[in-house]
Amino acid sequence: MTSPQDFVHPYIPNAVPAVRQAMLAEIGAASVEDFYADIPDGIRLHRPLDLPAPLRSEAELTRHMEELLAHNTSTRQVLSFLGSGCYQHHVPAVVDEVVNRSEFLTAYAGEPYEDHGRFQALWEYQSMMAELLDVEVVNVPVYDGFQAAGTALRMAGRITGRRRLLVATAIDADKLSRVYDYVRPDHDVVVVPVDPDTGCADLAAVRGELAAGDTAAVYADMPSALGIVDEALPRLAELAHGAGALFVVGCNPIALGALAPPSAHGADITCGDIQPLGVHQSFGGGNAGFIATRDEERLVAEYPSRLFGLVPTAVEGEYGFGDVAYERTSFALREEGKEWVGTAAALHGIGAGVYLALMGPQGMREIGDTILALTAYARRRLAEVPGIEVPYGDALHFADFTVRYMGGRTAAGIRAALKERGIFGGVPTGAHEAAYCVTEVHTKADIDRLAATLEEIVK
Repeated sequence: MTSPQDFVHPYIPNAVPAVRQAMLAEIGAASVEDFYADIPDGIRLHRPLDLPAPLRSEAELTRHMEELLAHNTSTRQVLSFLGSGCYQHHVPAVVDEVVNRSEFLTAYAGEPYEDHGRFQALWEYQSMMAELLDVEVVNVPVYDGFQAAGTALRMAGRITGRRRLLVATAIDADKLSRVYDYVRPDHDVVVVPVDPDTGCADLAAVRGELAAGDTAAVYADMPSALGIVDEALPRLAELAHGAGALFVVGCNPIALGALAPPSAHGADITCGDIQPLGVHQSFGGGNAGFIATRDEERLVAEYPSRLFGLVPTAVEGEYGFGDVAYERTSFALREEGKEWVGTAAALHGIGAGVYLALMGPQGMREIGDTILALTAYARRRLAEVPGIEVPYGDALHFADFTVRYMGGRTAAGIRAALKERGIFGGVPTGAHEAAYCVTEVHTKADIDRLAATLEEIVK
């Protein structure tokens, strides 16, 4: 008879102490704790999970999950001015109709023997993104925009053989944290503070940091975490290239119907998140990252992710859709690959492709112009509220913008007061500063309601 100690669970073999110890010995780890050494002690639980009693039926599980989900309040139920990387946009019904088709409804990118149009759909997505970004090469999506930024910077490091990375514009704290984690085995990140009066890049400080000559890339966001479309982007490109570094720019792709793409400002690598392009917010999820470059071998060779293109078939003169330069990917090289990226976000790429096809150049231009106009109106309207200051003067903003509360009022307190009144907004970025966001789903009446509610609160 097999003893409990020898039993191997069919799904969780490492639950057996002897099996777990053998696995640890194989990789040279002393304990499971070795795997969590990088997780700060302050965010560890230090006790077993408080799990409910096992649910014995699908019906019980369904009821339990529905009860939990009922505690959530989505941005479709209240008036929301949240942004900062996950945006509320209208998703046309046809996008959901296409991505829910059985031949597409899987997170994986697919293989030739099981493909039923996914390769072509993703190739079409890449082609439309390339037109929007004014480049030749765009990847099959990686996990999210934060990882796309980290991957783009690591690509720059491999191309230049250098270690330092400079961040020249205001950057979201969560994105910066992710970039730190992703690049730190090979790179040091230096954040150059922006000009406190304008919120734009401090060119003199960037020039000083580049003087050391060991910089792999200068990174900028367009718009920045402050919502500013920095006029200094072309100068940053000149400074980076003059120092032998690459210029990497993260951007919000929905802005590019109205704004020139980063490539026009001299970006060597453009990256970002396609969530604004027809992907639902999904309680903070629904993200997928893009990376885009010119069609230059030194750049394309460093993509770790899949690229789909037109490829010859077994029939002479016949072409289909498949991987380009597959041998450079982690899928081909496995543990010898440059880095691991996965294809779990491929479905979002198909959704973004449908969205771009529906919008077309004119639709993208109209939505970009609409958001620019609403952002300008929101900044002007909130600046009229006594006790509120909207900084950074006449700088062009897109979607996101900063508000300062005067008279000792706290950002956390005002955010809580807004929530009590059925409005999401004012994500604290400091003790007395907060980030707001408007998109095409907002109306002038929505913004006026926000202003009136803030005036009521700050009194």
